[in-house]
Amino acid sequence: MSSTRQHDQSDDHRDDTATVDPGIIFDDPGDASDIHVPQYLIEGGDWDEVVTEQRAAADHVIVVNMGPVHPSTHGLLRLVLELDGETVLSLRPSIGYLHTGIEKTFEYRSWAQGPVIATRAQYVAGIFNEAVYSLAVDKLLGITDAIPERANVLRVMMMEVNRIASHLLAVGSGGMEIGASSVMEVCLRERERCLEFMEAVSGLRMNNAYIRPGGVAIDLPVDGLDRLRELTKQLRRNLPELAGFTLDNPIFRQRTRGVAYLDLTGCMALGVSGPTLRSTGYPWDLRKTQPYCGYENFEFNVCTADSCDAYGRWIIRLDEMRESVRILEQCVTRLEESAGERHSIDHAEVGAFSDLALGGDGQGQSFDKVRELWSSMETLIHHVKKATQGFHVPAGQVYQAVEAPGGELGCHVVSDGGTRPYRVHLRDPGFNHVQALPIITEGGMLSDIVMAISSLDPVMGGVDR
Repeated sequence: MSSTRQHDQSDDHRDDTATVDPGIIFDDPGDASDIHVPQYLIEGGDWDEVVTEQRAAADHVIVVNMGPVHPSTHGLLRLVLELDGETVLSLRPSIGYLHTGIEKTFEYRSWAQGPVIATRAQYVAGIFNEAVYSLAVDKLLGITDAIPERANVLRVMMMEVNRIASHLLAVGSGGMEIGASSVMEVCLRERERCLEFMEAVSGLRMNNAYIRPGGVAIDLPVDGLDRLRELTKQLRRNLPELAGFTLDNPIFRQRTRGVAYLDLTGCMALGVSGPTLRSTGYPWDLRKTQPYCGYENFEFNVCTADSCDAYGRWIIRLDEMRESVRILEQCVTRLEESAGERHSIDHAEVGAFSDLALGGDGQGQSFDKVRELWSSMETLIHHVKKATQGFHVPAGQVYQAVEAPGGELGCHVVSDGGTRPYRVHLRDPGFNHVQALPIITEGGMLSDIVMAISSLDPVMGGVDR
């Protein structure tokens, strides 16, 4: 035991008459030359103190600093583990390594610029961040029911393509963590199809800023429907390959069945949602229970399991990708029927930010739009003011939630009546899932920790924000 701790536990050597700064500890009350200033960290204490306490507790308990690394988390996560051999006695998550101040950045950007910020919070499934923010702003503006049907179908289309891409990355990285490299190769191949389609529609593979208040940024390209048909055809044919690689593999079943167990009571206590919640058999999916963007008009099933473990969550993600393909096939029909309709609300202020049209060369704004802006000085001034200041949103606050690939993604937006948000808070499902890690790993094996993390699929950009 160190001299510092001996001094803390003994009153015989203390000088009660001395005035000592409580933040400073002297090794010897008569000598202030050797001063130790404790470090107070968000993890709950100084690392040296944690190690010292464990040495005093028992020789067979060791402390392992796992990370900061990204085992199946799509970002940096640090775990402080206490191990008895290979048995996990304690696990403490340490987050914040990807904190970017996104929620604060919202307050310094206009309402129209919000989707550009939101999509970067959770970069694996950024379309859903754009959607939840835009739906919240639509509520504040009171235009939810005025959104054109085609705009809602385009929103659903992009969300379901992004859901498949997100699940493919979750399944692929989970397979890689247990040595199944073939699973990752197939997932990356199919995910590339999804990203290529999203790029063809929005112009970007990631950080799309496609879904905006009032609708979407731009309508489908000329060959958009043909691309969508080909995408659904390829996914319908190739996705079953993933189940063939894994579900009947005895090694895979042994590594996932009974691992990371979390029942319905635990999910409710910790605010866990998404595939983890549905793996308990509870069919909670916001697309069905609290529909938005016209999801009530689509036919699909809520996928559940009853194993409460990593194996059940894996099955759910495979099934949900199949259901997403089913939704996309319905989007083809609905987009054919709504051809020629608006892709954003017909609103002088809000709709202008989604009223884009390419020029004949496929690059830049159309000539008709440019000619309109230069028709008079007043028109040009009004356009510049709209582009720089944005539109006003009535004072108030709303909470909007969508069913993201990881679970319930919420957005709490507060407006003071200005052209910028007063406050925006994102409720990322991964934040709740990371705090569930001690419950599902303590008492298990060290080798199961990574599979447990993978089954929850947290994206640390969304957790830290």
